Amino acid sequence: MNAEPAAVSPLTVALRRPPGALVVRPEGELDHDSVGPLRDALEQAVASPPGRLVVDCGGLEFCDSTGLNLLLRAHAAADRAGVPLLLAAPGAVVARMLEITGANEVLVVRPSVDEALAAPPDGRDGAVAAPLGGASAADSGDEPGESDEPGEGAGKPDGSAGGP
Repeated sequence: MNAEPAAVSPLTVALRRPPGALVVRPEGELDHDSVGPLRDALEQAVASPPGRLVVDCGGLEFCDSTGLNLLLRAHAAADRAGVPLLLAAPGAVVARMLEITGANEVLVVRPSVDEALAAPPDGRDGAVAAPLGGASAADSGDEPGESDEPGEGAGKPDGSAGGP
């Protein structure tokens, strides 16, 4: 039997240090075989915390459950260290994975690195995902018939609109 080792897509990690932040940019495929460099970079970042930690996902071509687990664990570690961790610029594949798994309800996701760097100090401002179990940014009234005004929209827990 002639089994060749599986080709490993190298994952490279670049660091950038704008004032008060650290931007970590992984490029390539983030999976079980390639997670090491990003894990090391995030662990080092949390060990000597910057003002905020931004993971620029724009260079990720793929992210499996190992990569997602790393991002969630890094988010928890950064939170314990008092450092906001934000994901920025996820491509369609990564954004879909975050949506399908519900991770976009836990992780703060911004459309660009610049927006992540300009976000409020805690990284959250109403335009980003709510904590687990909360409403996501996608549930912010974009659907017909929904409203952010008290007394309008979904209404009672049974889904009825209620009324006077």
